[in-house]
Amino acid sequence: MAEERTSVKLHPEWLSVLSSEFEKPYFLRLKLFLKEEKRNYTIYPPGPLIFNALNSTPLSAVKVVILGQDPYHGPGQAHGLCFSVPPGVPKPPSLQNIFKELQADLGIPEPPHGCLQAWAQRGVLLLNTVLTVRANQPRSHAGKGWEIFTDAVIRAVNDRPVPVCFMLWGRDACAKKNHLDTSRHLVLEAAHPSPYSANGFFGCRHFSKANRWLQEQGLEPVDWRLS
Repeated sequence: MAEERTSVKLHPEWLSVLSSEFEKPYFLRLKLFLKEEKRNYTIYPPGPLIFNALNSTPLSAVKVVILGQDPYHGPGQAHGLCFSVPPGVPKPPSLQNIFKELQADLGIPEPPHGCLQAWAQRGVLLLNTVLTVRANQPRSHAGKGWEIFTDAVIRAVNDRPVPVCFMLWGRDACAKKNHLDTSRHLVLEAAHPSPYSANGFFGCRHFSKANRWLQEQGLEPVDWRLS
């Protein structure tokens, strides 16, 4: 497993707190499952991007966590950041709804692209509860072990002394609340921005609530604009 860890693209800060997870029985079972899946199906995102969220936002930089469900399951969409798509890929409906809420909340117009990498570089950890998916089959990798791994990620953020805002979007994300110290961190819950549940997402005003709270903690608010 030492050889595998060197090929995994994780920021060193995350690797230092999560390295033991790669040795645990659940992760070894998950690894075998993913190898079998790759032999028989197309899996998203591509292997080097599975941990993109943990490579893009160092643990010490996290000020906001946006927690989604599982990656997009269409060709070229998933690149390891929840709700984000690479430049040039059409914006999926969930992301369009996020931008609608952002505009209604902060007056920020919808950007011409759907890449949220800039948010990740500004301290927004864009994490899914499950980090892989079979092509065209949402939730196909749920219950295979990723939830245990992302529990460890959430606990690592929770244990930091610096207060963090958690945005939990959807049932799977909201289930992570029991890992959070709500006396220190701000926990915001809403329905998933999918068209099937967006009526429970619109009007949540999580972006302005997060920034107002961060400022109250003496922290810099997030610049949510995407050029």
